Amino acid sequence: MVDQQMDKALIFEDDVRFQANFKRRLLRLMEEVGMVELDWDIIYLGRKQVKPGDEEVVENVRNLVVADYSYWTLSYAISLQGAQKLLNAEPLSKMLPVDEFLPIMYDKHINEDYKSHFANRNLQAFSTRPLLVQPAHYAGDPEWVSDTETSTLWDDDNVRTDWRGSHKTLKGAPQSDMLQATYKDEL
Repeated sequence: MVDQQMDKALIFEDDVRFQANFKRRLLRLMEEVGMVELDWDIIYLGRKQVKPGDEEVVENVRNLVVADYSYWTLSYAISLQGAQKLLNAEPLSKMLPVDEFLPIMYDKHINEDYKSHFANRNLQAFSTRPLLVQPAHYAGDPEWVSDTETSTLWDDDNVRTDWRGSHKTLKGAPQSDMLQATYKDEL
């Protein structure tokens, strides 16, 4: 992306499901972001929200919030300046999963030791709300495989996540509105 000087790009994991009217909703969002000249580096379209109620709404852009700490990188839009910021941080020299790296770079990661290895944590991160993409499989599904979900960071069952199917969702926690929406396997 940086080598080709692309203004922005969309990133999708290979096992996501799109919410109804994904394309129309994304185009409208990006139009509004452009109209208000929002300075953005990354906009999550799908992720595991940790505290969705704590996120600040972006004025004059419907369905957009300032991203707080989250996990997973199901899908996101990234700007050229955002990609350059991530590359400048030299993440491969520190070897950590991208869904840990991104919250570090927008200074919302909960682990201060992780953050201490990256000096410039000024990524401008936002998220759609409701999310436009969700996982195709959840913890406990026969097809479910994860290389990060069993992280010790998530072995604390006192932390409620926003995915109803996740084995890390607290028993009795309110259900996510997102999972009640219709989703599609393709655009």
